Amino acid sequence: MPNQARCTTLIAAIALLAVLSVGAPPAFAKTVIDFNPDLDFSKYKTFAYIGGVEHLTQLQVNPYLLRDTVHAAVAKELVARGLVEVTVQQNPDLVVRYRAESGTQVNYSGDDMYGGYSPYTVDWWAWSYTLWMSSTTRDGSLMVDLIDAKRRDLAWRVYMQQKILNVDKMPEKITNEIEDAFKSYPPTEKDKEEIRKEHAKHEKEKPKDPQFQ
Repeated sequence: MPNQARCTTLIAAIALLAVLSVGAPPAFAKTVIDFNPDLDFSKYKTFAYIGGVEHLTQLQVNPYLLRDTVHAAVAKELVARGLVEVTVQQNPDLVVRYRAESGTQVNYSGDDMYGGYSPYTVDWWAWSYTLWMSSTTRDGSLMVDLIDAKRRDLAWRVYMQQKILNVDKMPEKITNEIEDAFKSYPPTEKDKEEIRKEHAKHEKEKPKDPQFQ
């Protein structure tokens, strides 16, 4: 994935909800990857999956199927890069968490925490997320976070959003999109320089007191 496509606009908020058309499903309308460019991603050797948070009241989506689909897809990509999956009790280097939403608006609830980790509504992680609010009634989004368990802070995030046309194709669509997103993991030194520029740019542009809906 080219740098320009990965860093089109900054978003903290990752990956990736059900969004799928009948027949050949289109790519996600919005897909953005963000990460902390000051981290050494080679130090991450283990990961644990802790599930996620779903707000899917307007869709007939099986939350267990969604949870298992994200788990299998992310685990496949991380294991392919040499990481080993462990339990939370085994002190993993990374914690994998997701957030899925659908409905008339994709809003972020500042007090919605999961697994003891902050929702991260500060710095660029928060400001960029506000750029992706949606008012489309049939929108869905999936955000997948890789959290540095020792620092208890975000390391890498992918966020995807699209109109939902066929929930039956959700597992296949999510699996393919996660696979595409992880083509840029771990980020290269060139990627890190690009994202630093994006972070600096949006840091200058954001208001002093951002408002969250």
